[in-house]
Amino acid sequence: MGPRFAAEAFKAEATQAARVRVTLYASLAATGRGHLTDIAVSEPFSPTPVEFVWAPGQSLPRHPNGMKFEALDASGGVIASRIRYSVGGGALLDEAGKSDGGGEVYPYTCMREVLERTEREGLLIWELASRHEGPDIWSYLSDMWIAMKHAIETGLNTEGKLPGSLNVPRKASAYHARAQSMAGHFGETAMLFAYALAVSETNASGGEVVTAPTCGACGVLPSVLLFLQRQSQFSDEKIGRALATAGVIGNIVKRNASISGAEVGCQGEVGTACAMAAAAAAQLLGGSVRQIEYAAEMGLEHHLGLTCDPIGGYVQIPCIERNAIAAVRAVDCAAYALLSDGHHIVSFDEVVRSMWETGCDMKSSYRETAEGGLAKIYLLRKTGGNGFPGMGS
Repeated sequence: MGPRFAAEAFKAEATQAARVRVTLYASLAATGRGHLTDIAVSEPFSPTPVEFVWAPGQSLPRHPNGMKFEALDASGGVIASRIRYSVGGGALLDEAGKSDGGGEVYPYTCMREVLERTEREGLLIWELASRHEGPDIWSYLSDMWIAMKHAIETGLNTEGKLPGSLNVPRKASAYHARAQSMAGHFGETAMLFAYALAVSETNASGGEVVTAPTCGACGVLPSVLLFLQRQSQFSDEKIGRALATAGVIGNIVKRNASISGAEVGCQGEVGTACAMAAAAAAQLLGGSVRQIEYAAEMGLEHHLGLTCDPIGGYVQIPCIERNAIAAVRAVDCAAYALLSDGHHIVSFDEVVRSMWETGCDMKSSYRETAEGGLAKIYLLRKTGGNGFPGMGS
């Protein structure tokens, strides 16, 4: 999404271009084809031809997901040039590191400040969101909820295999059918799996999804919300409030750490999505603000250290299954928090800081480069090794 938005903005500046050259760097180049980045970037410029330069071994200074757009005249001369960084969830930074999306909406820099404000004034987290976002937030979130449900329905009704060289079969439709014939805990878990798989498979095939907080982690929050809504008949109004709370949680992570797998690994994507969904679930189920914070803390804490190692650069393995597992974990975190009084030893803010430091310490090969972890082991197997030192690897 970020590269697509960057391309749309550059097109408005480069109206005289005979052709466009786009250089993708580092992680963005390593996983760009698997993420359909070249297609997303090319479409806005049509019918102007676009030339891609893939530079996985080079990195721009501010973020691994860097890109350079150049407008060329008929003789190949550069008539305009821009550098942009895709930092997660569709957000962009310019060459100077300034956000293309404007300033911060919320005055709160951390969860501690949110807790202090809600407890001092007797508010819920969604009420704080409404206060700072304004009344238009509710129609916006209503549209997001419609899009989330549509992504689930699309995934549940689509069969076959996902695009790409891995030949990954879609599972959401079959899981959904089987879930309906299962009872009790296993049936509920299977249904939650099916919803999460449906969204992630829609994303992996280039369909429309809602970044929550990113495309790679888009299946967790909508699956949890639809599962709980159908279980307990929650109104769309309550779902909107849960989305607002989830947004505050994601914003805190983004502000103090990162939601970019290229920067901190999958802990920043699926981990944050799990925290957002756990907080939303705890709120829907009647939790206090302290219990909501606890649920979010657990959702992120128990994903610490999770690498981003997409096989072949596709958002398929292990990404899709991770969404399904994280959805179930989010519900479990909410249930666990609701059994407590909301007080615990490690705060959400401390886990966010730990996640950032863990991501900074993580080798670049484990941060969405498709060069380490499962991606490396799979490639070794495909090329005749087995991935174990001294055993044919």
